[in-house]
Amino acid sequence: MKVAVLLSGGLDSSTCLAQAVKMHGSDSVFALNIQYGQKHQREIRSAADIARHYGVSTQLLDLSGIFAHSQSALLRHSENSIVHASYSEQLKALGGSGTVSTYVPFRNGIMLSAAAACAQSLGASDVWYGAHRDDAAGRAYPDCTPEFVAAMNTAIYEGTGHEVRLYAPFISMNKADIVKLGLELKVPYELTWSCYEGGDRPCGKCGTCIDRLEAFHRNGVRDPLETPEEV
Repeated sequence: MKVAVLLSGGLDSSTCLAQAVKMHGSDSVFALNIQYGQKHQREIRSAADIARHYGVSTQLLDLSGIFAHSQSALLRHSENSIVHASYSEQLKALGGSGTVSTYVPFRNGIMLSAAAACAQSLGASDVWYGAHRDDAAGRAYPDCTPEFVAAMNTAIYEGTGHEVRLYAPFISMNKADIVKLGLELKVPYELTWSCYEGGDRPCGKCGTCIDRLEAFHRNGVRDPLETPEEV
């Protein structure tokens, strides 16, 4: 059985890849990394490092043109800056619900469609995707919700002639749960990258940095990318 894994180089997708490799073996796993016009290339490098660590075949696909008209703060052509606040604070400012400034319009839908096409071409039966409960909260990222995953699974299954399914193993888990699993799987988190700002060290202030640090601390361990002042 072959599976395709969307691999960004971040904590969630790297844990997803580790679980896929444990279940199916590295020879049966294909990793797809997407260039979507993001402001920095740090995650791209991490994805390559993670794929190399697990010995899986990988492909970098450029879909940046699709998002040329978006002003998401994640995109290099956008004039909007990354918000330095937790997701809960950002959602509170939105009245409790709504997309945050780092949401890229239907990004995950586009990526999963590309992954499904690659999976079917390679004879893979599943597309693995690391969406989790924290990203879905308040519909900050609506393309991470259980409703979206269910709809995309139906679309992929029907659109591939019942040959490929979508698998989101973390959809009912939070980030702390994922870190707990990753520690059990011995995921090399020092190779991953989550910060939206890029750079040599994580900023520790953007929403994803804050979530990541909290997830490690809730497991009673230090994030290997933590700077001394964050400990």
